[in-house]
Amino acid sequence: MGSAADARAVNARAARERTAGGRGAAPKQDRSRATRQRLLESAVTCLAELGWTGSTVTVVAEHAGVSRGAAQHHFPTREDLFTAAVEYVAEERSRALRELPTPATTHAAVRTLVDLYTGPLFRAALHLWVAAADEPQLGPRVTALEARIGRETHRMAVELLGVDEQRPGVRETVQGLLDMARGLGLANLLTDDTARRERVVAQWAHLVKTALRD
Repeated sequence: MGSAADARAVNARAARERTAGGRGAAPKQDRSRATRQRLLESAVTCLAELGWTGSTVTVVAEHAGVSRGAAQHHFPTREDLFTAAVEYVAEERSRALRELPTPATTHAAVRTLVDLYTGPLFRAALHLWVAAADEPQLGPRVTALEARIGRETHRMAVELLGVDEQRPGVRETVQGLLDMARGLGLANLLTDDTARRERVVAQWAHLVKTALRD
């Protein structure tokens, strides 16, 4: 009897410890996810502001407010960190595309698409493209992700403009618009190109509306 009671007591204590351990594990996992998220966000920010050369693991860790050891726990090498950052940038850009509001006019649609290429995510992505040209670890992933994002951006542009891509010339017009938007994003890297960009957007909106008119 005593042995049975002792066994029940041990089992009950073990169950309580597992429950307590479970409660402790969840916050620990949450903290780990939060640390990883801060590191990825900081990697993107550092890339956008400092470029590839200036974005070392130490710099990113300091920006994220964590130790270098904590950063290396999540991402053992610099390549691991920025490969994950590639994924993060792709996911954030995809989310930004999915959350775009439906524009009321062609001008608003063109303005919305151009805005995709003038924010910090595009700036970070650009630095990743440049780094990928010289970093074997990044190159294949960046190429594959950009191909996917390119297809999604094109599809979203067709939806925002409300056009039928089966019509002759529509696909090329949409692609030209996206190429133009990317060029405006590049021009905005060195100087504030807002005034000229607004004039270009207005003209392109007119051209696109004319070219895609039924």
